[in-house]
Amino acid sequence: MTAPTATTSPSVLTLQGLLTHWQGHRGLTRRVILAFPEDQLFTFSIGGMRSFGELAWEAYGVSAYNHQGLTTDDWSWNPPQGELPRDRAALLAAWDALTPQLDAALPAAEPTYLTTPQTMAWGTMSPLVSVQYAIDNEIHHRGQGYVFIRA
Repeated sequence: MTAPTATTSPSVLTLQGLLTHWQGHRGLTRRVILAFPEDQLFTFSIGGMRSFGELAWEAYGVSAYNHQGLTTDDWSWNPPQGELPRDRAALLAAWDALTPQLDAALPAAEPTYLTTPQTMAWGTMSPLVSVQYAIDNEIHHRGQGYVFIRA
């Protein structure tokens, strides 16, 4: 029996599977945003950490950054100008508007493009690694949100 090679090995995760995984995490984070006491979403913190509202905006921004790169091949970082809204309704509106955009963008990406290194805001990496970072970063911040809620 011949060992599989990079060109003969079956794909483990399809683009649709990756999208389902990503959107599943985004759905969980959305539920934490909803569960968080609204009057503390942007004010409560522990040990000097940022509020969960700020962490959620960061998770949104990293996903939006990946959407921008996947759809335009522009991986430049354009941080938000001015203060982000500090209310749940604005955060959820932005979150929900991005969901169908990601639904369209990721499955349309060329698999070879996803593995081609790009110069990004946080270094040279492939779009696939950047999407995986977005998911991992969101999981981390959602965990902080769970701790904040329990506190």
